[in-house]
Amino acid sequence: MKKILGRYDVLVTITLFLAAIPAEYNEVFSLLEEQTLSARQILRMSYGEPEQTGFSMDEIMLVNTDEQFFKEYGSFPLRRTDIAKIASQLDLMGAKVIALDVLMDFPSSYGEDPETAERLAATGKSLLVSQAQIIDGKFKGMNYPTEGLRDSAKSGYTNISSSSSIVTSLSKLKVRSDTIQVNDGWPFAVQALAMYYGVEPELIEEGEHSFLKIGETVKVPLDHFNQFHIDFPSLPAGTTFLSESAGVSALEVLELDEDELEDMSYLFDGKIVVVGDTSEVSHDWFDTPVGMVYGVEIIADSIHTLMRGAPLRPATQDQEFMVLMLFMVLMLLISLISSPMGSTLLVMLLFGGYSTLVSKFYIDQGLVFSMSYVLVAGILSYLVINLRHYLLERSQKGFVTAAFGQYLSPDVVDALVKDPSKMSLGGESREMTAFFSDVASFSTISEKLTPGELVALLNEYLTAMCDIIADTGGTIDKFEGDAIIAFWGAPLEQDDHAVRACYSIIDQQKFLVPFRERLIEADTIPVKFTVRMGVNTGMMIVGNMGSTQRMDYTMMGDSVNLAARLEGANKFYKNHQMISESTYAQAKDFIDSRELDRIRVVGKNEPVTVYDVLERKDQTSGKMAEVVPIYLKGLERYKQLDFVGAQELFRKALTILEEDGPSLTYVDRCQHFIDNPPAADWDGVWTHTEKG
Repeated sequence: MKKILGRYDVLVTITLFLAAIPAEYNEVFSLLEEQTLSARQILRMSYGEPEQTGFSMDEIMLVNTDEQFFKEYGSFPLRRTDIAKIASQLDLMGAKVIALDVLMDFPSSYGEDPETAERLAATGKSLLVSQAQIIDGKFKGMNYPTEGLRDSAKSGYTNISSSSSIVTSLSKLKVRSDTIQVNDGWPFAVQALAMYYGVEPELIEEGEHSFLKIGETVKVPLDHFNQFHIDFPSLPAGTTFLSESAGVSALEVLELDEDELEDMSYLFDGKIVVVGDTSEVSHDWFDTPVGMVYGVEIIADSIHTLMRGAPLRPATQDQEFMVLMLFMVLMLLISLISSPMGSTLLVMLLFGGYSTLVSKFYIDQGLVFSMSYVLVAGILSYLVINLRHYLLERSQKGFVTAAFGQYLSPDVVDALVKDPSKMSLGGESREMTAFFSDVASFSTISEKLTPGELVALLNEYLTAMCDIIADTGGTIDKFEGDAIIAFWGAPLEQDDHAVRACYSIIDQQKFLVPFRERLIEADTIPVKFTVRMGVNTGMMIVGNMGSTQRMDYTMMGDSVNLAARLEGANKFYKNHQMISESTYAQAKDFIDSRELDRIRVVGKNEPVTVYDVLERKDQTSGKMAEVVPIYLKGLERYKQLDFVGAQELFRKALTILEEDGPSLTYVDRCQHFIDNPPAADWDGVWTHTEKG
């Protein structure tokens, strides 16, 4: 358990779900939440029981002024005297409440207000529109109908809006505790229903919960913002707006004579009649979870919702908390699954199951959970869990890289990580360049150092050498004590593998100059730190070799053995680097070099011409640049069997660079042949009887 709680993805998941609690309470994701409400409401309208989701015209009716009305009416807007006439007509037809969704907060320019007020007052059941002045979320006052009309009827405000400043969709009706402190300070729909029941609405508190109470019939639970969800009804097939199925044109009402009133009274008798504008020119329509809805229809839907006791009930905070915690526990259990594929599948099932269950509660039970907060927390925690899987996998790959990267080139390691099948046994024949190096007099050095000092020295040296080899694209085959074995040309094909190898030994020897001087100054070792290097190019076998339990990506072959012999042969020429004629043939245009000798190494009958690598092309300078021409002239005299003349030239070279190993070697070699002339058929090959 301690190990699990110590995982950062577990801690982040717990934090995310705990943070979802205040986020849900403060409606942080209200924009997203509105989208989930929209989807659920559409599902409810499509699949809910018709008696639960349909609009009942037994208590509510609409009278609307649409485009056709104004076309026949001949002017816009509707005259106030005609508004009053419609109210009078509806009163005569037995309407119980006449809710006039028409803002009349300024005096009529036609002087119609006195007549309008008189006729509205005569009905005794008219309801006019007011507007609450809300600034920065605070109630500042009520904008009532003009003074001449205010006393003729009750009023209620219609400027409802979302609790969130970023949400334009109207899905809830808020009952503000501050507005109800003033006269007629209730929402228009609430006031209409209160008039219908002949009571005053109340906002009551029971424990931690608030309720809207209208008489003994309506008691609607509110959320912590004092809001209830408007239950937008399903509409008959072929209709887009409620006014199309539950509305009558105002023109019909306006033009009724006394005889016709009785015939039409069945439509309005005993009902709440909401009168409003449904013409496009008025722009009195709003975005809702079910699309654009006219303002008069939102009023009717709100009244209808309240009449049915607000079937969409917000889940309690305890219920929301339980769902969050259950989801969190399930996400934590999923986080324990090591397979990313398996965890992803389970998360998809969890998300799908949760969405289905919450939607079913909404459709069948009218229970509204704050869906988006669980989903956001779940998605973010899933991303964190997957991030951990990714980092863990990368860490494992990093372990492979760290474990084998010291021996294999990065390209090989990448190939092994991407395709483990490449670890199978087997090899291929390929032209490559092999490299062997060895520290001269290493036994003497190791005898004078403590184990700790020796390890530190070796680590510094080997790290630097391996970095240089890697920089030129080489692959470290293995280490044998102080010896390094490497190659170029595999696993990736390199047409210039011989050149890369030569550049590598040049750079290695350059590094050793200050490295050696530092050791001398520190008096760390008893002898000069020099490294002998041998390089050969040829056909070799390369690949994974060994057993199924232990294998190495390595090389083998006769060409490999020659590189090892050349490394040892440096000893006889007091030299530090030696390449074969095959390497020279491919690299000569890219390097400065000098011929060393034609030799026959131990274990091989075929002679090979060997060369000393000096620098990159045309970069040899200093004393060595002076020595090389003299040395080569001496070598030419040597090949002509003019040992005396050759010896003089080699000695001349030593006056310039007294530590030039090949010149020292040939001074002694020439003296040997002066004292012991070679046979007349001598082929110029010097045969080594020791490995070096």
